[in-house]
Amino acid sequence: MNSPKTVLTLLSFCLLSFSLFAQSKEDKQEKPEGQVLDKIIAKVDNYIILESDLQKAYVDAVSQSQEGFEAPSRCDIFESLLINKLLVAKAEIDSVIVTDAEVMLEADRRFSMILQQFGGDEDMLVETYGKTAEQLKAELHDKLKEQQIISKMRKNITQNLAVSPAEVREFYNQIPKDSLPFFSAEVAVGQIVKKPEVNREEKDRVADKLREIKQKILDGEADFAKMALRYSEDPGSKTRGGDLGFSQKGAMVPEYEAAALKLREGEISEPVESDFGYHLIQLLEKRSDSYNSRHILIKPKPTKEDIKRTERELDSLRNLIALDSIEFSKAAKEYSEDRNTSDNGGFFTDPTTGANRLTLRTLEDPILYFTLDTMKVGTLSHAISYEEQNQRTGESEPAVRLLYYKNRFPAHRANLKDDYEKLKAAAKKKKESEILDEWFKLAKEEVYIDIDPAYDRCNALED
Repeated sequence: MNSPKTVLTLLSFCLLSFSLFAQSKEDKQEKPEGQVLDKIIAKVDNYIILESDLQKAYVDAVSQSQEGFEAPSRCDIFESLLINKLLVAKAEIDSVIVTDAEVMLEADRRFSMILQQFGGDEDMLVETYGKTAEQLKAELHDKLKEQQIISKMRKNITQNLAVSPAEVREFYNQIPKDSLPFFSAEVAVGQIVKKPEVNREEKDRVADKLREIKQKILDGEADFAKMALRYSEDPGSKTRGGDLGFSQKGAMVPEYEAAALKLREGEISEPVESDFGYHLIQLLEKRSDSYNSRHILIKPKPTKEDIKRTERELDSLRNLIALDSIEFSKAAKEYSEDRNTSDNGGFFTDPTTGANRLTLRTLEDPILYFTLDTMKVGTLSHAISYEEQNQRTGESEPAVRLLYYKNRFPAHRANLKDDYEKLKAAAKKKKESEILDEWFKLAKEEVYIDIDPAYDRCNALED
C-alpha cells in the first residue's frame, strides 16, 4: 500500500448519513440508452465497491478534508474503501456483531432528520426520491449496519491508540517548514443554552388530547394505527401506525419503558411524559428480554411567553457573569442545557481536533456567524432566541442562548504553541493509518480480494 497519509484516516467519510438518498435521487434521472452507468471496481469476499461509490466518497472526502492539510487522491480513497470492505468481511469471520435493534434506533433517528428537511411532509420526500418511506428506511438500515460494523472493528483494532507530546513534536518537525499548513482566522466562542419550559396549561392540553384519542379507540370509534398516522409527531413510527417493533429492555427512555412494561398485552396507557413529549402507549407483546409496543406522540410547544420568560432568566444570569459573581465556564457547566458544549465550559469545539477554536467555515449556523460579526471580542451577548436542531429527533426546537465571544486568532502558519491540538489530531490520524495498514497486510490474506485492472496503479495490495 502507499505510505500512510493523513487522509487515509478519513475512513470516517464512510460514515455519511445521507449519501444513499442522494444516490436514490440520481437514480431517478434518465440516462442515455447504452451508456455505462456503473461498474464493479473491487470485490472483497461477498462485498463490492462500485465506481460510483468511489466518486461520491472522493468528492465528500475532498470537501471535508482538514484545512491546511493535503487533500486526498482517488487512490487514497480507493484504499480506504477497500479497507472498509475488508473490515466488514473480517467482522463476519471474527463474529463482530451489530444488532438490528441498534441499527433500527439509529435508522429511525436519521430518517426523522431527513424528513424534517422536507418539513415533515413524507409525500414530498417520496415524490423526490421515487421510493416509499419504508424502502428508503430499509436502504438506510443496510448502510448504517455496515457503517456501525466498520466503526466497531476500527475501535477494536485501534483501541489502545494514544499519541504522546513527543510524538506530536516529531510529527511537526517532520513537516518541511515551507510546507507547514496555513490556517485561516479562528475564533473561540462559548454559549449557555436554555430550552423554554412549556407551561402547565399547554401540557394539560396535550395530555387531554391523548386521553380523547384513547377513549375513541376504546369506544371502537377509531383505530390506534390510523390515529397514530393522523396525530403522532414521531415521523419514524407514524407511518407504521406508531409501531416501534421489538425493543430490548433498557433501549427506550425510562419513562416510556416503565409505563409500557406495566401494561397487559393490548392495553393502552394513560398519557406518559418523557423528554420527547407525551406518549399514548399500547403494549402489543412482551417477552423475557424485550417487548413490542406502539405509541402516539404529541409534543407540547412553548408559547411566546414561555420563550420570553427564558430570555429573562438568561439575561439575569448574564448580569451575574458581567459582575464577576460567577465565571462563564462555571455557569455553562451548571446551567446550560446543551450537553455538546456545557461539559466543555460552554465552548464550541472543532470536531476534527477537539480544540476550542473554530474557523469561520466550521460555524455551520449562519445566524451564529452573523451574530458574532456584530460583537466585539471579549463581550457577552444578551439572550438570543433561535431554532436548535434536536440531535435525537432532527427536529427544530425553540431555544435561548447567551454567546461569549472570547477570542479571535489571526490567520497564520502552523506552530506547536498555537496549533498543538490540530497537530495532535493529525499525528493521531497518521498513527491510526499506520496501524490499519499493518492490520490490512495480515487481514488481506484471509479473504478473497479482486481489483479491477484500472486500479492496479493504486498498488492497494502491495505491502
